Amino acid sequence: MAKIGFVSLGCPKALVDSEQILSRLKALGYETSATYEEAELVVVNTCGFITPAVEESLEAIGEALRENGKVVVTGCLGARPEVIRERYPNVLEVTGPGEVERVLQAVQEVLPAPRNPLLDLIPPQVKLTPRHYAYLKLSEGCDHRCSFCIIPKLRGGLRSRDAGEVLAEAARLVATGTRELLLIAQDLSAYGVDIGHRESFWGDHLVRAELTDLLSHMAELGAWIRLHYVYPYPHIRNLLPLMAEGKVLPYLDVPLQHASERILRRMRRPGGYQSHLKTLKAWREVVPELAIRSSFIVGFPGETEEDFQILLDFLQEAELDRVGVFTYSPVEGAEANALSGHVPEEVKEERKARLMEVQAEISLRKNQSFVGKTLEVLVDELPEPGLAVGRSYRDSPGIDGLVYVETDGTARVGERIPVRITRADTYDLYGVQV
Repeated sequence: MAKIGFVSLGCPKALVDSEQILSRLKALGYETSATYEEAELVVVNTCGFITPAVEESLEAIGEALRENGKVVVTGCLGARPEVIRERYPNVLEVTGPGEVERVLQAVQEVLPAPRNPLLDLIPPQVKLTPRHYAYLKLSEGCDHRCSFCIIPKLRGGLRSRDAGEVLAEAARLVATGTRELLLIAQDLSAYGVDIGHRESFWGDHLVRAELTDLLSHMAELGAWIRLHYVYPYPHIRNLLPLMAEGKVLPYLDVPLQHASERILRRMRRPGGYQSHLKTLKAWREVVPELAIRSSFIVGFPGETEEDFQILLDFLQEAELDRVGVFTYSPVEGAEANALSGHVPEEVKEERKARLMEVQAEISLRKNQSFVGKTLEVLVDELPEPGLAVGRSYRDSPGIDGLVYVETDGTARVGERIPVRITRADTYDLYGVQV
């Protein structure tokens, strides 16, 4: 049986692409190998968004070539084949993101497919996440033109999936043990705009390709539903009643990027200090327990100490639950590269440290407010008898905190259990199963 090695880099959206490629390879009869030595060919799914990610991808390609010698490259960096070919001219093929058919063709040219005659019996998708949670992609590409970003160049414009197709995949995942669906897209809030929010069938139901309608039907499956990468648009308010009713987790991942209106204009991003605060206040009035994650860029070209102080003041007032911070990194092909006022690296790092120090105090205070309360926790692992590690509604896997639970021994991975919180630190909670 032909064996394929696979390296997957980048964001959850790239992970979904990897799952699709592996599913198709499995359908053609290929097996996967966990080692370079046993693999007859290696596929590397790359990230090309920021400079460190590009370098990580190039290093992964180089390692695969050294250890195996036969490499097919795909993913976001594959949209810039000259970057890859310049350093590694011997790769077998370079394809862009979402080009599954070209990846399959490149693999089959070197390793003919062991054609499986029972294709219909093969599960529709290989999962790279634990069985109990899965990333579900609603759309591909993006129509925004943020000055620091080249995603539209790498992945193209917005291309939404029909609601019926999304719901069918969600139902399959839940039927095979998925207990949490993490909905992703470059901009989840734009879902369906490109296809006029058209209707499609899911069973006997006509469902619009519009987030509120989609989520109303998805909630019937009984899994946790978590929303990632949402722009702070007015229509997001329409989702809040679903959260208040317990149909969707009260959690929003909203990449605000900055709070200085001047810097946001240079970024070509919406909002500013006051408009951000007004939006957050309106959301919390409907869903008081809403957990909000956001990400910010410090050291963007032209950012002054005054701009940065505006961001720090905003964080103090906004009291976000979770925050990620990145120092600005030039991306080849991004318009921001031509902006004046580039910030020295040491200043970027100093500002990042100051921001995280401010946010750490806020995060600790927010976490401590849950001591004495009972939260539902999804169990991710059981590292030892009497101990479970899981997540509450406030915690997305891999990027947020964890909940460490003293159990009575009955907890199982993928199960949701009630936990009384007994203490908290900056990022994690600790409690007892009740």
